[in-house]
Amino acid sequence: MRPENYLIPWILMLTVLFSPGALAENSQDFGDYVIHYNALATDMLPPAVARDYHITRSQNRGMLNITLLKKVLGSPGQPVHARVEASARNLAGQDRSINMREIREGNAIYYIGEFGVANEETLKFKVRARPQGERDFYEVEFSQDFYTR
Repeated sequence: MRPENYLIPWILMLTVLFSPGALAENSQDFGDYVIHYNALATDMLPPAVARDYHITRSQNRGMLNITLLKKVLGSPGQPVHARVEASARNLAGQDRSINMREIREGNAIYYIGEFGVANEETLKFKVRARPQGERDFYEVEFSQDFYTR
């Protein structure tokens, strides 16, 4: 199976199965745009997905996944290019910058970044995304607990 056929479905399935608010929508609406987001431990990814996308698969690694969609009437939205910046802070107040990279799969565009994580660590993420051609950034903040054992 080609990589573009399985990364997004795996991430969506893992988010639903293993997130504390499993049925909660991980998105935020900004009028003309919607940001979808999630974070998970990379050891949950199938080895082939991690290999094909150069993701380090480990229980001590996390992955942030961001998608920015422009609202289009009668559709689920149009993926757009964006400048995406992300950071995380743990409960001890330690900050970390997360380098994001763009992934394109057919018409889909999403941004992923990896980071280290410890067992029972809670990270508060701050994501800033500026759609191509726009002046303003849109900001999303959310928390995620990681269990690595």
